[in-house]
Amino acid sequence: MILDRLLSLSDRLLRAAPAAAHCDIPCGIYVTEPAETAATTVIKMQELLHDPTHTSAHDIARITAVKEDYAERIKREVLVLWTDYFKPEHLERYPDLHTKVWETCKLAGAAKKSTDPATGEQVAAAVKEIAGIFHATKAG
Repeated sequence: MILDRLLSLSDRLLRAAPAAAHCDIPCGIYVTEPAETAATTVIKMQELLHDPTHTSAHDIARITAVKEDYAERIKREVLVLWTDYFKPEHLERYPDLHTKVWETCKLAGAAKKSTDPATGEQVAAAVKEIAGIFHATKAG
């Protein structure tokens, strides 16, 4: 009982600061597959929303939730590459990289709000373009 009180008191007096990692992906492991898979998922969900076999409110809600979640994942994955992987020398080689990342994130936001598979196709093409730049920089 006394030990519990002492530990409780020490917890209140000696608040520990929250710990945080130094980056999103430790050890320099960066890949584009999560963003590419997310883009494919967005397209598929948009197609399902136009499928006449999925008319129940439950189906529509689930498909919409998945579509929006995966569109958000695209933004997160692209931004991790932008903030943690790409370096000034990459911008020298690809001076429009900033614009491409910005446009990709904007397209992901549009796909998140849309049921039109064309918006999914647009963001998938943009993700593929960023992936191409990423792989070119990895190759040297």
